[in-house]
Amino acid sequence: MQRLAIGSRIDHPKHGKGVVTNVDSKMYWVTFIDKGLETIDQEEDFNVIEASEDELDTVSFYEVERTLREILKKWSDASEIVPIADKYKGGKMILQPSDTNLANKEIPMETFFHKIVMLRDRLRVMEQKINSSDHLDDIEKVDLQQYITRCYGTLTTFNVLFKNQSHYFKGDSAK
Repeated sequence: MQRLAIGSRIDHPKHGKGVVTNVDSKMYWVTFIDKGLETIDQEEDFNVIEASEDELDTVSFYEVERTLREILKKWSDASEIVPIADKYKGGKMILQPSDTNLANKEIPMETFFHKIVMLRDRLRVMEQKINSSDHLDDIEKVDLQQYITRCYGTLTTFNVLFKNQSHYFKGDSAK
C-alpha cells in the first residue's frame, strides 16, 4: 500500500472527507470536514480521493502553525495568556486620596493586571527591536538593555499578581 503524503484527500467511512495534514511511520493526522482533526492508522480502510504528489517530508500544517506562533510571539506585541494569582481574581484595587472630600478610585484587579502584562510584553518587544537594530552600535544596545533591565527591577513589586513565577519580572539582582 502506498503511503499518502501531506495534502492527500481521503474519504473515511467513519469520519467522512478530509485532508492529510501530517504523517509519521504509522499514523496519518487528517483534518476532516465534519469531525475536525483525527489520527488514523495508515492500515485503516478508507478511500483515497486524491493522492498528493508532494514528498513525504513536506512540512505539516501543525509545524507551520507552531512556527508562525513562535514568530508572532517573538516579533509582535501580542501577548501570551498570563494568569493572575488566584487570590486576586475578582478583586479590586482601591486608590484612596489623602483628601477625604475626594472619592476613591476602584479598578478591577484583572484590568490592572492586564495593563502590567501589556507593559511587560512591550518592554520585551523593545528589547527585541534594540537587539535587532542595525542603527545602534553594541555599546548603545548594552546601555538601552540596562535601562530595560532596571525597568524590570522596578516592576518586581507586581510579581505578587502573577500566578506562575515563570512570568515574574526580573531585574539586575535576578541575574
